[in-house]
Amino acid sequence: MPVLAALVGLSACAQQASVAVGSRQPLQEPPRSRIALLLPLSGPQAPLGAAMEQAAELALFERGNRNVDFLPMDTGGTASGAAAAARRASQEGVRVIVGPLTAAETSAASGPARAARIPILAFTNDSAQAGSGVWTLGVTPAQQVRRAMGAAQSAGARRFALVAPDNAFGRVLAAAMRTEANTWGLTDPVILLHSARANPPTVAQDLASRAPGGLDAIMIGSTGATARAIAAALGPAGFAEPAPRLLGHALWAQDAGMGQEPALVGALFAAPDPDSRARFDARYEGAFGERPPRLAGVAYDAAGVATRVVLTPRGQAGPNTGEVFDGVDGPIRLQPDGIVQRGLALFSVEAMGEPRMIESAPRPGSAGS
Repeated sequence: MPVLAALVGLSACAQQASVAVGSRQPLQEPPRSRIALLLPLSGPQAPLGAAMEQAAELALFERGNRNVDFLPMDTGGTASGAAAAARRASQEGVRVIVGPLTAAETSAASGPARAARIPILAFTNDSAQAGSGVWTLGVTPAQQVRRAMGAAQSAGARRFALVAPDNAFGRVLAAAMRTEANTWGLTDPVILLHSARANPPTVAQDLASRAPGGLDAIMIGSTGATARAIAAALGPAGFAEPAPRLLGHALWAQDAGMGQEPALVGALFAAPDPDSRARFDARYEGAFGERPPRLAGVAYDAAGVATRVVLTPRGQAGPNTGEVFDGVDGPIRLQPDGIVQRGLALFSVEAMGEPRMIESAPRPGSAGS
């Protein structure tokens, strides 16, 4: 049994031992609620699954809910395994399913879970899997686009564009930008999806030809050297007077070299608050003696939300509407329709250094979130 599970059990025993010996009525423990953890506990992703299970146990221990049992269920990292685990969870009478890991597994598990009226708190960041009774807790591209566009719009930007690779990530960014522009009543954004081997100056010239009236803000969906080369090519292509605000995404937080390109200095992007992540990493390492993988934070958040869901009346399909949960990657609010609102911090690219956080994460639903 993992260390934290043992600690929870010992804590519960200590509480029972404190009951007065002469009490006439035996202590009646409230009924225990079961939460299924759908994780890849075998196969290539087994080490990740084990770490995510430990993160879930940490969430349960820190919240002190002694009336909850976690039931780890192996998906094997496959869609068929996730579907089988979801069916088993319904047979075990669980209140909530935490997991599974991927979009394909989530899609497969959703059918059996919905049939049994069991809510799913999945780890994927594919918001296409979200819907009634299914929430995706990974940090999504749409959440990043909304935060970055909101900051640029507050500074006066009205004409937006996206330059991104023509892949799944780029297409999700494009859909999110179109949605946000429509929500805010802005003109249709200019969307330019390019091949992975496209020449950056050619990409910049192509964008200029599609926006003869100029642009106020341009989001670059690439990373590393490609993002720096595209940013450098925008000025010579005609985006110089005035230069549009450049925007990025959370992957930039992992690349301290973005500021090596002068055109990117001052560019904005949204990402989780690293201080919150560092505090979680320290607690996890203190409990288990090792640094957690990044996805362990999503498991911690999902497990923490699940322990609150089981406190709601039976029959309620999820958390209380409007309740905000403080997570490793920022505060989150789960809406009844499966949409997850997440507060992300805002960062600025600094010359030759780490990005600088210029705005902390707002509470979901407030201005700027």
